[in-house]
Amino acid sequence: MPDPTLDIASLGGHTMGTQWSARLVLPRHRDLHPLHAGIQAQLDGVVAQMSTWEPGSDISRFNRAAAGSWHVLPEGFFQVLETAVDVARRSDGAFDPSIGPLVALWGFGAHARQPRLPSPEALAAVAARCGWQRLQLRAESRQALQPGGLELDLSAIAKGFGVDQASRWLRAAGITAALVEVGGELHGYGSKPDGQPWRVLVEPGPDEDALDAPPRVLALDGLAVATSGDRWHHHDIDGQRYSHTLDPRSARPVPHATAAVTVIAPTAMEADAWATVLTVMGAAEGLAFATTHDLAARFVSRSAEGIVETLSPAFVRHLDASA
Repeated sequence: MPDPTLDIASLGGHTMGTQWSARLVLPRHRDLHPLHAGIQAQLDGVVAQMSTWEPGSDISRFNRAAAGSWHVLPEGFFQVLETAVDVARRSDGAFDPSIGPLVALWGFGAHARQPRLPSPEALAAVAARCGWQRLQLRAESRQALQPGGLELDLSAIAKGFGVDQASRWLRAAGITAALVEVGGELHGYGSKPDGQPWRVLVEPGPDEDALDAPPRVLALDGLAVATSGDRWHHHDIDGQRYSHTLDPRSARPVPHATAAVTVIAPTAMEADAWATVLTVMGAAEGLAFATTHDLAARFVSRSAEGIVETLSPAFVRHLDASA
């Protein structure tokens, strides 16, 4: 039976160049202003630590630091960086938090130049400054080494961390059920007043043709979902599309990027990072990797016949559970 003492409230705001929203289950007439302020404060904290768009952020100061210097990082920043390095290692370099200079060279990110094809010499010089293996961490003291010229870019994982931070804060504030979203990445926990879990529709893909794909509805209770792909950011140079997703292994934009990759994971930070990894790998390599590593992933790809959808076994299990 629905609980008549509870209601669903909706909040929203702006962060990280996009919008955030939250749906909360709480007693009727509860003051929403402290909850809105608390969520915004959590997201603002992520920006202050990890935004390369903010010259005074912790990540910007690290990127400018002298070679050979060690830096104590805020807890959230260090946690994200540890996870990013772990994903880089497990994906054999398909994810790399040190590709800031490459992002800018190809015309994306906070320090982007005018989009144009970089020369082979410029590409080689910038690629030499990158490499997650150059990053050394001291977990016991939350320190990171700036080896010299290393520029971190956590845009493929920090937004998901922001979602998780907001969810954790809401739990601590006594909110027993919530669905939090930042720029299309979501985390849900608890049940709605009618006892049902939060259900979300997976984005169909970038093209109208993708609407012909079967609708995919997921139940999120202690789960997160993130989608990556070339729908949202790309450049057209000399009539060719260049994805904003870079392959760190080649130092180039992903060729023929998968239109959309959706990943389900326990945290939005993990879903965010692995969606990027699988976008870099592409549908064939990515599906094999997701199957081997039991990642719940959905690939929407373009082909001569139209939109093609492929699902990993773990993703299919989530669909069965959501039915």
